Amino acid sequence: MADTTPASSEFELEDRGERSPQQLPPVDGGKDAWLFLAASFVVEALVWGFPFSFGVFQDYYSTHEPFAGSGNVAVIGTCAMGIMYLDLVIVFSLLKMWPSYQRWATTGGLVVMCLALALSSLSNKTSELIVSQGVIYAIGGSFAYSPCIVYMDEWFHKRKGLAYGIMWAGTGLAGVILPLVMEWMLREYGFRTTLRVWAICLFVLTAPLLYFIKPRIPIAPKQQARKIDFTFLKTSTFGIHQLCNTIEALGFFLPSIYLPTYARSISASGTLSALTVILFNVASVFGCVAMGSIVDRWHVTTCILISTIGTTLSVFVVWGFSMSLAPLYVFCLIYGFFAGSFTSTWPGIMRDVTKKKATVDPSIVFACLAAGRGIGNVASGPLSEVLIRVLPWKGSVEWGYGSGYGTLIVFTGVTATLGGASILGKRVGWV
Repeated sequence: MADTTPASSEFELEDRGERSPQQLPPVDGGKDAWLFLAASFVVEALVWGFPFSFGVFQDYYSTHEPFAGSGNVAVIGTCAMGIMYLDLVIVFSLLKMWPSYQRWATTGGLVVMCLALALSSLSNKTSELIVSQGVIYAIGGSFAYSPCIVYMDEWFHKRKGLAYGIMWAGTGLAGVILPLVMEWMLREYGFRTTLRVWAICLFVLTAPLLYFIKPRIPIAPKQQARKIDFTFLKTSTFGIHQLCNTIEALGFFLPSIYLPTYARSISASGTLSALTVILFNVASVFGCVAMGSIVDRWHVTTCILISTIGTTLSVFVVWGFSMSLAPLYVFCLIYGFFAGSFTSTWPGIMRDVTKKKATVDPSIVFACLAAGRGIGNVASGPLSEVLIRVLPWKGSVEWGYGSGYGTLIVFTGVTATLGGASILGKRVGWV
């Protein structure tokens, strides 16, 4: 099969002084590429699935000793998720500057994550959980996950969007399975045993995959530290995409946090309430893959517009008028499919930015987009508490808008709408 290495990779190969392109595995297909993607899918699911399942732990910690009554339990999940988004710029830059350490990142990160979980199982204070299950786990997870993104640009070129979509579907799948498993283990065995067992499972499931998380282009043993080009941050193309990305993230996480509570407010049982998040995650699996496949063929602003329209209509029309479980479940499926696919447009943004700045590394663009999403993730928690603190509009308007969550619904819908504003930037030539 003929090699189709992108020009940037050929220059990189020349710099490394390694094998000729004819000796390299093929791009966009072949056994090695698909094994790399399969391994990345599992690593994505295991690394990100745990913090995405924190709601189960938050419920347990809030109602069981020695953490019951603590007001800082939610900070654990915020630290884990927020840091994993925000520190990727630093992690990616380090791995790009010293590429010989890239393959060790997943191994080192895995060890740190397992140690963090083991330390969490020994915790007796919420502050100890914040440090171990929050901060240390997030740092380890960032290093373990980063090579999957750094190497993706080497293994996939024309089908890069599809590859990212498949990999990111791992988080959605884990979001279906892990909460159910964790909830059962916490109920039967308590948090100490649950965390220790998960640490063992994490190592056993991830360690065999380390061999497949490897670069397509061999890395020379000794290389000088490389400079990272951040000049793309000044371009209007990146600036508009990043602004829209951050605004969208402010509202994106709110439904998955509050849907179970909303379902209980309309008389759903605990099991039926939990089903809202499961349906959201199931739909996001299909949304990520579908969006990933079309972003390879269509302009990124068109793909973002599709995600925006589906998300906005589902929030204002379906959730806003849901006062029973059936329409609420429909909302979960539609919102999960369209909103959950938003990050699968990132390969298109990376492609647009690197076209304008050929010296920019796509993985650094990805890291900056992740940081923007991290800002939205961290800020959305305090914002949501302010929005529903006194249950505004409750009883004064009809349907879901009068449930006490009306301002939350409107905020989610407005941020989703503004998240698609990049299409306007394209119209005026800024994107």
